Amino acid sequence: MTKLIFLLFSGAKFGKLFLSIGSMLLTIWVYAQIYGAPFAIGFVALLAIHELGHYGAAKQRGLDVSLPAFIPFVGAWINLREHPHNAETEAYVAFAGPFIGTLAAFACFYHGNSSGDDFWMALAYAGFMLNLFNMIPISPLDGGRITQVLSPRIWLLGVPLLVALFFYRPSPMLFLIGILALPSVLAAWRYDPNSPDAALYRDVPDATRYEYMLMYLGLTGFLAIMSYEAHQMLRHGAL
Repeated sequence: MTKLIFLLFSGAKFGKLFLSIGSMLLTIWVYAQIYGAPFAIGFVALLAIHELGHYGAAKQRGLDVSLPAFIPFVGAWINLREHPHNAETEAYVAFAGPFIGTLAAFACFYHGNSSGDDFWMALAYAGFMLNLFNMIPISPLDGGRITQVLSPRIWLLGVPLLVALFFYRPSPMLFLIGILALPSVLAAWRYDPNSPDAALYRDVPDATRYEYMLMYLGLTGFLAIMSYEAHQMLRHGAL
């Protein structure tokens, strides 16, 4: 009986690994039909690195977390099977993804700039934009999970940004994110900082709150600058 339980448990773990790798390969195949295999592999690798940043941070904080799953034209995500212990833990896990993802995009930028290869610069631009988009301050995006350490009401600032982006470049993905964000927007509107649950969850030192806000603003600003730089180099053929 013990052996059977072990085999079932091992099979379950293998199934989760197969789902993660299988969804990643499927996403690569779909993107390859449009952008070509090299770019598809590179872009999905940047997505995976971003999500593995979240995964590693969640594991570091002792949270039960799934391996990344991928859906073409939607993105990738990890599934936290338990809620973060407090607002600081949620911000820590959220920040790790775009931070590691930015390092990977910058590596592409550095190599593209050094070698004069447009392919790497295009990957860098895609990586910077991917992580910059995720910094919009509205949940379920990373920016919303980072800024909630100060107050969920900041999510209300993310609403006009998301709407403006949708009208500027309509996308089913943006519409989906808007739908997923609705419960968070309602929660932000009704948020009572004096409620016992809110006070307990956000029992974080002020210095820690402002540290995360500086990290958020610094990373967002860096991503905006690097996205512009990569785009300009591609546009004017400076490579």
